[in-house]
Amino acid sequence: MQITVNGTPTTIPDDMSMTGLIEHLQLTGQRLAVEINRELVPRSRFDDHRLRADDSVEIIHAVGGG
Repeated sequence: MQITVNGTPTTIPDDMSMTGLIEHLQLTGQRLAVEINRELVPRSRFDDHRLRADDSVEIIHAVGGG
């Protein structure tokens, strides 16, 4: 299935969860914020949120500092 990740067309397996995408992209353990189709998805919902064809995913790396 085709989705867009940070502006790049990406092919992923059907019925993948947000957690699965993070593992697929080798981002496990990193501090991230995720927006799907312009809606913020809380980390607590990553396992339950299933991606669909043509979803637009933005993954932002959290950076500490001040």
